Amino acid sequence: MRLLVVDDSSTMRRIIKNTLARLDYKDVLEAEHGAAAWQLMQQNSDIDVLITDWNMPEMNGLELVKKVRAEEKYEDMPIIMVTTEGGKAEVITALKAGVNNYIVKPFTPQVLKEKLEDVLG
Repeated sequence: MRLLVVDDSSTMRRIIKNTLARLDYKDVLEAEHGAAAWQLMQQNSDIDVLITDWNMPEMNGLELVKKVRAEEKYEDMPIIMVTTEGGKAEVITALKAGVNNYIVKPFTPQVLKEKLEDVLG
């Protein structure tokens, strides 16, 4: 299973990748913003799960989610948004855009594990 982690913070990407590695997800790509993530998705058609931040330069996470959901081949791809945006309105906005699950920073490895298991069934 291949996952794509998108966050403009290299530290946050490392934390998420390390957590995923402990959960035995070793095939993880990373991108620093939505535009780079979209480019990676065009080059790697075998990405199974998208984990993205909301606030990023060039293309934010919400724009990325909308772009991904507009593509038929990605309509069923699990998407988890990991962000500091914890307000009810933001969560609703993200869910309406097509996010399957939502994690508010800071979070524990257990929360990431539970949300990932949830979207993967």
